Amino acid sequence: MAVKVQPQKLKKRISRSYLTSTISISMVLFLIGILGLVLLNAERLAKYVRENIGFTLVLNDAVQESEIDGLMKTLSATDFVKSVEYIDKETAAERLKVELGEDFMGFLGYNPLLSSIDVKLLADYATPEKLVVLEKKFMEYPQVKEVLFQRDMVNIINENVKKIGIILVFFSGLLLFIFSALINNTIRISIYSQRFIINTMLLVGATNRFIRNPFVKRSVTYGIAGALAANVLLFILMFTYSQELKGIVDTEDYKIFAVVFVADLLIGVLISWSSTYFAVNKFLRLKFDELFY
Repeated sequence: MAVKVQPQKLKKRISRSYLTSTISISMVLFLIGILGLVLLNAERLAKYVRENIGFTLVLNDAVQESEIDGLMKTLSATDFVKSVEYIDKETAAERLKVELGEDFMGFLGYNPLLSSIDVKLLADYATPEKLVVLEKKFMEYPQVKEVLFQRDMVNIINENVKKIGIILVFFSGLLLFIFSALINNTIRISIYSQRFIINTMLLVGATNRFIRNPFVKRSVTYGIAGALAANVLLFILMFTYSQELKGIVDTEDYKIFAVVFVADLLIGVLISWSSTYFAVNKFLRLKFDELFY
């Protein structure tokens, strides 16, 4: 009876070991997938930040509605403007009232604000040098009285975007190394639990390749399963919070998701294969006495 129970216990122990490895791999690959999406969308994020930089064109008080319409059409037709929004005096007063938390017109007795046009630029033109050129260009329009934009904020945003890009690449490489090490250690531990089986197969005359192949195939299978589970979790997360991530991650760009899916799959297979291959080779070289240490 004891002879039948022992193999059953060993089989369950091995199954639990591989199940733990698969779950660990899927969790790590899930994090790698998130990291990949952030990296692939880094340029989009930088573009999103830059395209929120723009000008406020303060209009002359006596400008006619037809002149405003003409100016907006002219601006929209240029190759450096993303969007334009006309804000009349009343709308500007209402917005300022909300910001201040009090009715400033009641105190002054009149509305001192002027109508304006908010101009959002395309990301390629949101640089300090090009903004200075565009400021002069906007001032040439007869409808415009003054051009406003936050110079210091533009410089800070552009500098921070560059710094964030460098930091992101550095930490991505570091985290990928750590995640790879975690998967490698998880697989090595699962192989360690079967070191006596490997040694027994050696004793009965099995070749290294014959012993190694089942471990590698099984590990690669679990690596693929872990990658698929990680991708499913990743897609669920992205589409569940698509509105919250709008502007940061483009959930409609299926090419990026395809790249992340394939990369996750390849990383899962590559790390599972290499970790198992070298781990099994290590135990193939050990003598029986060394298996206890």
